[in-house]
Amino acid sequence: MKIIYTIAGLYRPAGMERILTDKANFLAGAGHDVTIVTTEQEGRPDAFPLHGNVKRADLGIGYERNNGGPFISKLAGLPLKRLRHKKRLKALLMKERPDVTVSMFCGDEGFLPRIKDGSRKVLEVHFSRFKRLQYGRKGLWSLADRFLSRRDGRIVRRFDRFVTLTREDLGYWGRPENGVCIPNFIGELPQEPSRLDSKTVLGVGRFCYQKGFDRLIEAWKIVKESPASEGWKLVLAGGGEDMESLQKLTDEEGLASSVDILGARKETGSLYAASSIYALSSRYEGLPMVLLEAQGWGLPIVSFDCKCGPSDVVTDGKDGFLVKEGDVPALAEKLLKLIGEKDLLSSMGRTARENSRRWDKEKIMKQWTELFENI
Repeated sequence: MKIIYTIAGLYRPAGMERILTDKANFLAGAGHDVTIVTTEQEGRPDAFPLHGNVKRADLGIGYERNNGGPFISKLAGLPLKRLRHKKRLKALLMKERPDVTVSMFCGDEGFLPRIKDGSRKVLEVHFSRFKRLQYGRKGLWSLADRFLSRRDGRIVRRFDRFVTLTREDLGYWGRPENGVCIPNFIGELPQEPSRLDSKTVLGVGRFCYQKGFDRLIEAWKIVKESPASEGWKLVLAGGGEDMESLQKLTDEEGLASSVDILGARKETGSLYAASSIYALSSRYEGLPMVLLEAQGWGLPIVSFDCKCGPSDVVTDGKDGFLVKEGDVPALAEKLLKLIGEKDLLSSMGRTARENSRRWDKEKIMKQWTELFENI
């Protein structure tokens, strides 16, 4: 089977890029003809290694060159870039004639179903239905986010299949007839889970607004006011545009001695192995790979119940705790509960490890293979 994936780029060491790399490698290893088409790669190295049989093509569109600039500046150049994107992608698909084309919702979703190259079109979404609104942007950006959010709801129904990562999110999209839920996966479980004997709470992810590490630091300030937290530290790993501001916040709150802020890590296994609790403070998600990985390492999880993903992963009171999204004191309270109750920490860790078997790669890639074959 010939399969083409479209995505912005593979240079970021982030969850969507990692899971696409893993899927492409699996499919190529199983004998399928796989190509990844990017718009923003522009010669930058991949964040994760690709199977030697995975082909590559970059369209050189450059949507991201105006990111962070004025609204009018970005809007002015968009029509020409869209036209160039459609023309170049159409030419590639007409030449390659794939059986299936999978969009990762990175700019081609509006026109891909209209390209008549003979391939079945699949849209794969890695963020929640409400992502655009959860940016919290103001002014013209706010109007654009609302318009695009409504547009997204119409676009997903034009594809042969629309795939979400969670059942919760599929419901927010209105459970369209072409909709199906296929979660992310993790590779082989670590041979040994964390020993849960380190006084360390871990958070991993890009340092940006979405991940809400500012809120986790505020919760940690509350945690450190309790004598039970003596000797405990918070480790944050990820890198990103908010790294400097997070370090400044840590210093201002007097937490420098108990918070370690690390740069991006391609390999995070050693961090999970050296931790006893995983904390997620995101404002929104799709299906956080970090939660799946944390469970694989046997870490109990304390997480905001944000849209979407945590409620699909964490069974509240069994393998961790879910607290109301944005309730910083509640997040701190549950962290302190695990810190202060060693038996609870151990039992939740064992349950987390058992529950992580839901994210088996072979099982989930079988769902993908069947989806491709059935359409």
